[in-house]
Amino acid sequence: MKQRTEKLYQRVASAITEGIVQGRYRVGTRLPGERELAEDFSVSRPTVREAMIALEIGGLVEARHGSGLYVIASPTDVANPAELDVGAFELIEARILFEGEAAAVAATVIDDETLAILDGTLEDMASALPDSPEALDADRRFHLSIAEATGNTVISTVVEMLWNLREQSPLSVHMFAEARREGIHPRVDEHRLIVEALRARDSAQARKTMRDHLRRVVDDMLAATEVEVLERARSEIESQRGKVTQRLTA
Repeated sequence: MKQRTEKLYQRVASAITEGIVQGRYRVGTRLPGERELAEDFSVSRPTVREAMIALEIGGLVEARHGSGLYVIASPTDVANPAELDVGAFELIEARILFEGEAAAVAATVIDDETLAILDGTLEDMASALPDSPEALDADRRFHLSIAEATGNTVISTVVEMLWNLREQSPLSVHMFAEARREGIHPRVDEHRLIVEALRARDSAQARKTMRDHLRRVVDDMLAATEVEVLERARSEIESQRGKVTQRLTA
């Protein structure tokens, strides 16, 4: 049986775990910054981000207000990074590839009935509460409808599989949930641009608008999981709250 290939974020998480075992990263100490780790392991920042979140889920590290990630436990009795499966950044990278081309193909063969379905899905997305199950369902239906519009069952099956991974992989679920908590939701205007390109039967523009949309999702995910930025903001809010309380009680 062929051995399963270890994902990049798993390699980074495993290397940091080994570093904790060897004493390179001691319990109670701060981990190096994201950029430094990316350079050390010759990987992208999103890969480091996924590794950090995997370690946080596993109970090895924690975010502390205003100062980053700290080692809080040894690797004993924590989750294996491999068990967390696919991360959001890896998943979106695949979606950019497959859904960008799916949109390009769909633009050449899409019919008015499918365009009407997409228009209705946009209305559902716009009318639903941003963080509601209805909005997320409309987002999924929108992308799957485009894949199905290609008329190629292999393309539609692959795109559906990618969406299933988003909803089933523990690491991916965690990262998207974090994004929603930070107020990041499907952008109706970006989806509308995709429909306009499809309606114009413009294959190149359909590919571009789909890829632009998904790259924006990457940017949103980076912002939502930026531990140091988020924790610094929370620290500043707490500081301001303390100053206000002092003034009110003076």
